[in-house]
Amino acid sequence: MRRVGPKGSGQYARIEWDDAIADITARFKHITEQWGAEAILPYHYGGSNGLLTDGFLDDLFFARLGASRLAKTLCAAPATAVAIGMYGKMPGVAFEDYVHAKCIIIWGANPKASNIHLVPYLRRAKERGAFIAVVDPVRNLSPNEVDLHLAVRPGTDLAVALAMIGALKEGGELNQAFLKQHANNVDPILQAASEWPVDRAAVEAGVSQADLRHLARVFARSEPAVIRCGWGVERNRNGGQAVAAILALPALLGKFGVRGGGYTLSNSGAAVCRSDKLFDTTEWNTRSVNMTQLGGVLNGAAEPPIKALFVYNCNPAVTVPDQRAVLRGLEREDLFTVVHEQVMTDTAKYADILLPATTFLEHWDLRVSYGSYAVGGVRPVVAPRGESLSNPEVFARLGQAMGFDDEAFSWDPATAFRTLTDVVTLHSAPADFSTLAAGKSQTYRFPEPTPVQLDSAFPLTADGKIDLCPPQLGAHPFSYHRVGSSEYPLQLISPATSRLVSSTLGEFNMEKLRASLHPSDAEVRGIASGERVRIFNHLGEVICEAEVSDRVKPGVVVLPKGSWRKASLNGMTTTALCPAHVNEVAGGACYNDAWVEVEKDR
Repeated sequence: MRRVGPKGSGQYARIEWDDAIADITARFKHITEQWGAEAILPYHYGGSNGLLTDGFLDDLFFARLGASRLAKTLCAAPATAVAIGMYGKMPGVAFEDYVHAKCIIIWGANPKASNIHLVPYLRRAKERGAFIAVVDPVRNLSPNEVDLHLAVRPGTDLAVALAMIGALKEGGELNQAFLKQHANNVDPILQAASEWPVDRAAVEAGVSQADLRHLARVFARSEPAVIRCGWGVERNRNGGQAVAAILALPALLGKFGVRGGGYTLSNSGAAVCRSDKLFDTTEWNTRSVNMTQLGGVLNGAAEPPIKALFVYNCNPAVTVPDQRAVLRGLEREDLFTVVHEQVMTDTAKYADILLPATTFLEHWDLRVSYGSYAVGGVRPVVAPRGESLSNPEVFARLGQAMGFDDEAFSWDPATAFRTLTDVVTLHSAPADFSTLAAGKSQTYRFPEPTPVQLDSAFPLTADGKIDLCPPQLGAHPFSYHRVGSSEYPLQLISPATSRLVSSTLGEFNMEKLRASLHPSDAEVRGIASGERVRIFNHLGEVICEAEVSDRVKPGVVVLPKGSWRKASLNGMTTTALCPAHVNEVAGGACYNDAWVEVEKDR
């Protein structure tokens, strides 16, 4: 479709695919001639897409075009950078092995919402006597499910982890023999820990000193013990450093080498895709644009200016920090915007050319699991709806229209799928085309049924050792940014919920946005559940209903991530309140650095 009304109005007229491809090609060529190809920005994330539909032919197309590159930083960038630096993305503890652990720490994750396949194993571990602790500003698991809930203030995880390390060192709990054999750069983290005695960290995080000491002691003295580190930890200025301190804990105590001992972050790194064997994109070395700072980039903070935006696999109008700036940028009449989508998202309404996309039920793909050790083959189970095309089909057509001569642009989706499986390995074993093409899952082959860290799975670093102070932490590793605001008293966080893990599900799963706050915070503001409230700061405001709940830590406000604009009473979502500054580690988004005030909406 082609836009016929004002940007954001959602008014479109039907056109043919050939016309759409011709329009896009003509505009891209004109922009390249006038401003250079870096004035074109591809903007995408994961959605429900896998190795075939994100970062494959799309990357090849934009590389040949010479467009700006996108730094994908909305989620997992700091954690991934740290994991690579410390362990080389070593395979983590398999979920089924959690039943062997005697101590389990769930840190910055809510398995009931975004990791439901872990929950049965947590229950079995609890039945077998495991001590389970959760570090989270919100109580998502009941007292019957966990033994300790450490309700930290958002952004203070670094202080808490360092205090645990310092307490363990003082107690003589560090495994010096293990560290001597398997780790480098131990001193910097121990030095940083010495600056965070337990009493200081407890005050900073708003938790009990006794609980913090108890958590450190139980983790040290339990065998096996495992930490499930989530992505909630990273979404603040201290996030990358906090992930590093948390992942250092099992190394400092030598918790590896036994089933159920060590850590789990993302297990996707055990699969490797070598698309460079199929086509060469090494010359794509144009400028990199941090996707978290889209608002500033679209509003003048780029040279050359962004003149074209191609959006797919994401919904930036509601998911990117500083929402007002993002919407202002999308409203630019001189910005040529293409959106490839399944449904009319808030971003799709700003498209000049709107392309219908297939869902995962309608196309081929290859999906690597974050948690389970499996790769899933995705094959169409229904014909494409209407005139929708998959990402590889769209970029193949665009590549041909631009005159690019790579063979890959002539592949049909089935050929692309077959070709891709040839360059994918599962922990060094080749992908099995027949299994994956049948729409089934292929499991990994480890020496044992599941990997045991530092026994059958080892650090994938250059020297095979753990680096406890990797260069990814920057010039000031383990430095701490003080959490606080002189103007706004409440911290806003935007976690996943059981109904909304991303904006993919926001069209129908979040019809009404609600802000949760602690009874003590609600009482002093005269707010009751169900009342209309205004949440605001210097960036914007969100008007919605209030929900008073003691699940939320005092001083914290919760607005779910991923809601669409129609869910609030003023058409703004959580990101209207989130700053666009980024973490020093990998430029990650700092959603949880949002400080707000809440009042009744008069």
